[in-house]
Amino acid sequence: MSFKLPKLPYSYHELEPYIDKKTMEIHYNKHHGTYTNNLNKAILGTDMADLPIEGILKRAKNESTIIRNNGGGFYNHNIFWEILIPHSKFSSPSTYLNEIIENNFKSFYDFKNEFSNIALNHFGSGWIWLCIKNNKLTICSTMNQDNPIMDGIGCEGHPILGLDVWEHAYYLKYKNCRIDYISSFWKIVNWKKVEDNYKKIK
Repeated sequence: MSFKLPKLPYSYHELEPYIDKKTMEIHYNKHHGTYTNNLNKAILGTDMADLPIEGILKRAKNESTIIRNNGGGFYNHNIFWEILIPHSKFSSPSTYLNEIIENNFKSFYDFKNEFSNIALNHFGSGWIWLCIKNNKLTICSTMNQDNPIMDGIGCEGHPILGLDVWEHAYYLKYKNCRIDYISSFWKIVNWKKVEDNYKKIK
């Protein structure tokens, strides 16, 4: 199996002003593209060559750093692009999803505040995740390109939303102000896709 860089569901400029066109071009082509190419090279001729990405990630902790980092980078960005949407098409969570969030976090405000605080205080590069674990929604973070599908990293579950807090995701526009990037993220979340992700797992 050869993995392909997925087509973005919007143009580079359509997430502006929250994520700028230049960042999107570099992030998608240079970073995500490199993870994709390096993953394909790393699994070529191995017993992982015919596995789906989820199968590779399940083994990643016990494989080479190259497979772990590039497999995670490929998968994580696939989720990230899909759960973003141009602000002109933005809509709030449906009543269905909002009730689920409230049942797990008391209120949408509490969920958003907890997620944002974890993202703000995450040290170094990594990801913040909203996951389903044991039929409940949980928030956790991972270092580098690790993700909840990987076994034994302390953030297990099925991710339905993720935020990239690597500096390359925001530094051109926001410099060292990660808090502004996090605030902007909430204005372009595709809640319909998050709900679809939830339903697929449930």
